Amino acid sequence: MPDFAIYPSLAGKSVVVTGGGSGIGAEIVRAFAAQGAKVGFLDLDAKASQALCDELLADGAEVAFEHCDLRDIAATTVALGKLAGRNGPATVLVNNAARDDRHGWESVTPDYFDERIATNLKHMFFVTQAVAPGMIASGGGSIVNMGSNSWWEAGGGMPAYTTAKAAVHGMTRSFARDLGPHRIRVNTVVPGWIMTERQKELWVSEEAIEKHRDRQCLKDLIDPVYVARMVLFLASDDAAMCTANNYMVEAGSI
Repeated sequence: MPDFAIYPSLAGKSVVVTGGGSGIGAEIVRAFAAQGAKVGFLDLDAKASQALCDELLADGAEVAFEHCDLRDIAATTVALGKLAGRNGPATVLVNNAARDDRHGWESVTPDYFDERIATNLKHMFFVTQAVAPGMIASGGGSIVNMGSNSWWEAGGGMPAYTTAKAAVHGMTRSFARDLGPHRIRVNTVVPGWIMTERQKELWVSEEAIEKHRDRQCLKDLIDPVYVARMVLFLASDDAAMCTANNYMVEAGSI
């Protein structure tokens, strides 16, 4: 693993990460904790999240977890309030939570479509709405929304997911315009196929990997840590003039 940058501007900052208990989200939580930030995260998986908390607390990090189903907006707002009570108003928000469950277009029902939008898009809007006033009062902040290159690649097999992820980009640019006068930056990080444990368990095969390598300019598989490093940069003061844009971490696979 390379020697990564330290961002002094992140030390002591209050950070909120959604879906921080596993996968890319857990790597983001670890990355902010290593920078000396006060990290609060939301997740539905209480067991994995508590294990992550215990790991980081043992290392001396300031980290807190609230169990939450992000599809329940009222419960999510309460959980965010609890994190703010512990760590102060967040000046960094990472809207990471999503699930890329595969499905065929023929079988999608209205109820399933609504659930996919609630899982992959709706909470991003309302978490932003809940956190932004605290950022405004603090004089600014950074919001990072997690997109996906699946729709850029015209990927199939999960149309409700790719629809939601495409909408993230429009939401990012709208919030960037509305919140910019308050010195709040809003960007989208666009991961490619990231080798999380979930991906390895469900969809990684030798054939799939080789086919995907052919699409990538860089042939290495992408570790979640590289997504986390892009998020750190966008959250830091080093990215003070970066907003309303997409930042790709996909090894050139579009």
